[in-house]
Amino acid sequence: MIDSQAVRAYLLDLQDRITDAVAAIDGQPFATDAWEKPPTERLRGSGRTRILEGGAVMERAGVGFSHVRGDALPPSASANRPELAGRGFEAMGVSLVFHPRNPYVPTVHMNVRCFLAVKEGAEPVWWFGGGMDLTPYYGNADDCRHFHTTCKRALDPFGAELYPRFKRWCDEYFFLKHRGEARGVGGVFFDDFSALGFDDSFAMMRAVGDGFLDAYLPILQARKDTPYGPRERDFQAYRRGRYVEFNLVFDRGTLFGLQSGGRTESILMSMPPQAAWRYDWQPEPGSAEAALYTDFLPARDWV
Repeated sequence: MIDSQAVRAYLLDLQDRITDAVAAIDGQPFATDAWEKPPTERLRGSGRTRILEGGAVMERAGVGFSHVRGDALPPSASANRPELAGRGFEAMGVSLVFHPRNPYVPTVHMNVRCFLAVKEGAEPVWWFGGGMDLTPYYGNADDCRHFHTTCKRALDPFGAELYPRFKRWCDEYFFLKHRGEARGVGGVFFDDFSALGFDDSFAMMRAVGDGFLDAYLPILQARKDTPYGPRERDFQAYRRGRYVEFNLVFDRGTLFGLQSGGRTESILMSMPPQAAWRYDWQPEPGSAEAALYTDFLPARDWV
């Protein structure tokens, strides 16, 4: 049985748990922006954006919940799914991006979501999607192993094949084709997932969402007080530029939200507060900055 209200309740609770935990570390609470789309627009629904800016630990951290409905999907979402034509849809999820102040703490992204498309006289089409990925500026092998091991541990009860499959999917998805490089060190990513039936697919999505704090908080706690200076901040801003490029050019969630008439402020809360671009810049050979490109960004098995 498809229980969209159970999914909604879980997502709201997940948002609460994550923001409470991060606010306790930062010492500053998240501001809450509850919003509602007017029903006269092509996309209707509501959401709750939580944002922390200018914190002691988080330069910008956003955790958004949204639950929206529409009468027809945008062309980008239905082009390769003819069974979705003429269907109304319902989409809900929690999405977060944390941009820490300290360059030795990685940026992190996590998303869990549910999609449902309905049409009178036809079986509903539904799926779950989500994942999490880590984007360091100064790579640390222990952090990468911990993050990936936690992802694997969350997925293993649902099938030993899922972590390798979703890890490879993440490596392929979070790749800047025009740069020929990965955005970070990956994690797991899945979409259009319904293979286990609704109840077990929902349980798998919950395992990923519930695993986020275990995957990220130990890294945050271990690195947040590492000394740094202008050089590290400059490199952080330069690499954040890659984050902006990916989100605006390739990210499916960003494109779907903007093309379907979603709430722009909430969609673009993933952007870093500061970013920089330099013409044809190359890191100094043998430097810690160069090691990011040679030792961490190329896809590898971290578990």
